Amino acid sequence: MAEGGLIIGFDIGTTSVKAGLFSIDGTVIDHWGRAYPTERPGPGLVEQDPQHWLDGIRDAIDALLAGRDPASISAVGICSQVNTDVFVDASGKPLAPAIVWQDVRAGAAAAAIDAKITAGDKQAWWGAEMPIGASHVLAKMAWFTQNHPDLWAKTAYVFSPKDFCLFHLTGNAVADPISAFGHVTLDHAYVTDLIARVPGAAERLPQLRAMTDVAGEMRLGSSGRMVPVVTGTMDAWGNLFGCGVFRPGQGMYVSGTSEILALAGSNRIGAPGVVTFPTVDGLVVNAGPTQSGGDSLRWWGKANGVDPLDVPRLAEKADRHDRPILFLPQLEGERAPLWDSEIRGAFIGLDSRTAGPELALAVLEGVALSARHLLGSLTTAAGYRPDRLLYGGGGSRSDLWSQIRADCLGIPLHRFAFADVGCLGAAIMAAVGIGQFATIAEAVPAMTSVERIFEPDATMTPRYDAMFDAYRKAIDALRPIGLIRTDGLVHENNM
Repeated sequence: MAEGGLIIGFDIGTTSVKAGLFSIDGTVIDHWGRAYPTERPGPGLVEQDPQHWLDGIRDAIDALLAGRDPASISAVGICSQVNTDVFVDASGKPLAPAIVWQDVRAGAAAAAIDAKITAGDKQAWWGAEMPIGASHVLAKMAWFTQNHPDLWAKTAYVFSPKDFCLFHLTGNAVADPISAFGHVTLDHAYVTDLIARVPGAAERLPQLRAMTDVAGEMRLGSSGRMVPVVTGTMDAWGNLFGCGVFRPGQGMYVSGTSEILALAGSNRIGAPGVVTFPTVDGLVVNAGPTQSGGDSLRWWGKANGVDPLDVPRLAEKADRHDRPILFLPQLEGERAPLWDSEIRGAFIGLDSRTAGPELALAVLEGVALSARHLLGSLTTAAGYRPDRLLYGGGGSRSDLWSQIRADCLGIPLHRFAFADVGCLGAAIMAAVGIGQFATIAEAVPAMTSVERIFEPDATMTPRYDAMFDAYRKAIDALRPIGLIRTDGLVHENNM
């Protein structure tokens, strides 16, 4: 067993770096977080500066170690947003801003790749007909080769945020097969036939390692102490573990910048629009990320001079038994279960009484409706409807929004005591990686706990059944509006 006994878990999210310092039983000793900017330089373009990820990790370590003995730290674990990609040279220097998962510039490239892949290919590779969307790394590579051949020639690696940080912390270029789900087979190996369709892609992808493997060692700030860093995985799986999922029959709902839902099973069934991951330790995880959850609050709050954290408080002034206003949260297209980068959002049903509280409530309800849409596909993919969902993330801290979600889904939500479940999930993987636990299934129940249960209110069922029916029809009716495709350019980054 490793020296010390405390573990640092990082979650490099879409809007911030978050870190937690945990004891081996999951007790939160300390936590740290800092937001960083996301740039939107043009329609459909969403970018980040990768240096913010590294600065966040290093500043978090300094803050968490303040007044503590570095020898108390046994390991570091990391999870991160995925389908965000940064093109770097051999030294790890970014050649351009990172292209965030919300970015749709590679939509045309994705469609061209997807059109040449048969349903049989997808079944053979993934056991399901997963789409190639604008956020797929190969679509971005194809776009990059076409628009920046000079920078592509300098590109040594294409990294996710986690893997970019691992490279700078340990010097090793590694990735895990779950984060690379869109170009990895059921056997956790790269899909060579798919990757070969973008010339030069194969040699720019990092080596694959299991999520609990030690990727290397990093120095803890100025202390000089070296500690193991575990490879980790995508935020969805970090959230999965941090929410308490470790066996078939369990489901997860995490509210962050986007809404991520997952159902774990033992059989591989699959369904259109759902990501069915390669089996890990007998666990078949069916999951889907929507495009906009908390990001809808960010947008509406900014547009109306309201802090995003105050949007749920404003919504409390509205009457949930009044005539509803329908909000479609597809502000930058939609991922699961539609995978359509062209559709856009809307408010429907406004009248002369509509004011800030009613619109704020509509935003909360619209996000919940998008989760309900996804859950329907997930139940098909997993072959069951869960009797509860294990629930976490920043958006879970609002009691009103939590109750709206439970009422809209018709399923109890078991909220976890520590909101930043991705940090805890990263710590769980690190604990297994250094031998504190033999398996994830052993570590998860030992390190997680439920704080509150939100039961559905049956009197709200007619409201949300009617709203969901209208929501589905509105998506189909408004889809033709999204006709404009944008191919933006990035410029060489002098970071």
